[in-house]
Amino acid sequence: MKDFQALKVLDRLEWLFKKANIDYILLRKILKIKLIMDKRRVPTIFNQSQAKKNKEVNYFFRSLWLYAFMGLLLIPFILMEDNYIFQMSITFAIVMFIIMSTMISDFSSVLLDLRDKSILVTKPVSRKTINATKFVHISIYMFLLTASIVTIPSIVALIKHGAIFFIFFIFEIILVNLLIIVFTALLYFLFLKFFDGEQLKDLINYFQIMLSIVIMIGYQVVVRSFEFIDLKVAFYLKWWHFFIPPIWYSAPFELLLHGKFEMFLIIFTILAIIVPILFIILYIKLMPSFERNLQKLSEQSTRKKTQSKLSLGLAKIICRDKEERTFYRFATLMMKNEREFKLKVYPSIGFSLVLPFIMLYNQFLNKSLKEIASSHLFLTIYFSMMIIPTVVLMLRYSGKYKGAWIYKTTPIQNTTTIYKGTLKAFLINLFLPFFFIISVIFGIIYRFQVLPHLIVIMLSSFVYTIISFKIIKKSLPFSESFNTMQDEEGMKLFPLFILIGFFLGIHYVSTLFHYGVYLYMIILIFVNSYIWRKV
Repeated sequence: MKDFQALKVLDRLEWLFKKANIDYILLRKILKIKLIMDKRRVPTIFNQSQAKKNKEVNYFFRSLWLYAFMGLLLIPFILMEDNYIFQMSITFAIVMFIIMSTMISDFSSVLLDLRDKSILVTKPVSRKTINATKFVHISIYMFLLTASIVTIPSIVALIKHGAIFFIFFIFEIILVNLLIIVFTALLYFLFLKFFDGEQLKDLINYFQIMLSIVIMIGYQVVVRSFEFIDLKVAFYLKWWHFFIPPIWYSAPFELLLHGKFEMFLIIFTILAIIVPILFIILYIKLMPSFERNLQKLSEQSTRKKTQSKLSLGLAKIICRDKEERTFYRFATLMMKNEREFKLKVYPSIGFSLVLPFIMLYNQFLNKSLKEIASSHLFLTIYFSMMIIPTVVLMLRYSGKYKGAWIYKTTPIQNTTTIYKGTLKAFLINLFLPFFFIISVIFGIIYRFQVLPHLIVIMLSSFVYTIISFKIIKKSLPFSESFNTMQDEEGMKLFPLFILIGFFLGIHYVSTLFHYGVYLYMIILIFVNSYIWRKV
């Protein structure tokens, strides 16, 4: 059997493991088996439909060129030379975003793997060796991932800024990786400490979703930490900067290469070094407790997950047909309870919720609240509609697709009721709740004058849902595996995203005429009445 190059490199560190009283021979054998099994796992960034074509290929290695392409985004910032704290803050923000996102999507299963406990603990293998194997396993992939991202930018840094800059950059990238791995593990530990079974699995699922959203918002926070005056970057220290890791890792460049020995730069530099080390020490001490609590993931909850009275009441109002009402309830339960579906879809909902406010926040920097309230910036709510085609596409897929045989056992007279019930369940349970949150906040800014516009946007979203359903390939809801997802289906979303601009344009034109918005509202009511019955 072919040996892995990563293990050959690891052999040179055998003395280090032996010094730490870790059985290196066992660690190597276990790690080799894990790496072989990893060939079956396909990274989120890679097309999962290709996984079945060649099971002997490690698709993670094949996906590294995509991460290398992402790393090219760092080059323009590294080529700058006026303000290290700005350029390196953005650089580390991008690196941490990519690595953290991958850590959440692809390596959470490694951190939360129960097989080590059920298989290895019963054998003559020390817990110390098992824990070291898990940490090295993740570290190998994180090293390869990070190397693919920063190799080209680090070469550019070496040529542009010299050897000292290059050494600082590589050293801090290592610290960033350690911080991300251990920080994620410690957060999972907190969840494992206080929750159990099904409840814990749900919380971890929501945590992964929320962390993705926080990372996206973090991008904006890092950028807003700087001001541009006469095309020059200015940094004004705020108390909350001490909680932003990308700024920590930019400080040593400014401190040591530009010779700015200011107190806040010294504190940032200390945080960049000390925090990962403290986290590692804390992680090692908590590791036994972490392993004990990990067993909670195998526990099954006795809680019954039922639909709310509000949801059942809405089903009677919007679904006149009995069959349609049945599939509305079925789709509601699937979207509410299936974790794999939520993990694929809910982050997109979070992004769509945040996007209008990010665009509005950009205007707050240059305009007063009164100026914004008298503008048409409420039309940025249309960008929240980007979630619609994404979810309509994903409604075909399920982690429990094998249960689709139930469609053939039911006396369904018309499959139209299946699709209508499912689409209405999506709009009521997923789209309208976060649209309501957006509407309330924009209503506070624009007062009652924005209410007709919000109704128009909502009606437009209903029309847009049917158009998305018509264009995207149809299949019975939740009847296909996520592994069968095809690239060409995803490509159909781009024209649909462009179509949002068409709705926005018509809405804007209607505002140029007296009562134009109300006329457009009436037209949309009739259009919705027709297409929901005929299409």
